[in-house]
Amino acid sequence: MWDHHHRNVQGGGARAAVFGVSDGLVTNVSLILGFAGANAGPSVVRLAGVSLLIAGAFSMASGEWTSMSAQRELLERELAMERHEISHRPEGERRELVGIYERRGVDPSVARTLADEMMRTPELALETHAREELGINPGALGRPLQAALSSFVTFGVGALIPLLPWFVTRGKAAMWASVVLGVLAAVGVGAALAAFTRRSWLRSSFRQLLMTALPAAVTYGVGALIGIGVH
Repeated sequence: MWDHHHRNVQGGGARAAVFGVSDGLVTNVSLILGFAGANAGPSVVRLAGVSLLIAGAFSMASGEWTSMSAQRELLERELAMERHEISHRPEGERRELVGIYERRGVDPSVARTLADEMMRTPELALETHAREELGINPGALGRPLQAALSSFVTFGVGALIPLLPWFVTRGKAAMWASVVLGVLAAVGVGAALAAFTRRSWLRSSFRQLLMTALPAAVTYGVGALIGIGVH
């Protein structure tokens, strides 16, 4: 029997994790290949890669924290306004619910009964108005700290993968090892996303691989064209 089970994806952590590891991988693969194309020494590549890893992880975490906090505060403001209306204009809010249900095809008498039942308890009334009128779930406004930490860790992991060869080898060997690790990681990220969303793993992996390979190829070309002689 198929287990019809929904996962909680509204906290922001899952989205931040997927975006973080993808961004870390794409950014550092591109940076590393850009420096490699410019014939930069291994110490330069390591310094640049580690610097990007640290700065990028903090930047991603800060961005997630700021955006999700702002979104949460905005939603909390809307809920506060709705709570005030329910408390001070209950009849008007009841009529709004009746109208919403009727527009969805519910029989008018049933719509009035439903609205009366929902308005009986203030918290249930708030939850109902939030879902039906505002399209939000009061219990899932997003978790800024969860999203920030998730983004920080996963960006670091994604950025570290293509950098690893430069700690043990150099030159073309390190560059091609970064390419291979980048390809494997891109396919892995795509497959993991497909498993999470239950979509085609082949399509998801190809899309992630393309998103990783294209900027990496461009930065390698730019490095080779204008960065010759950088040591």
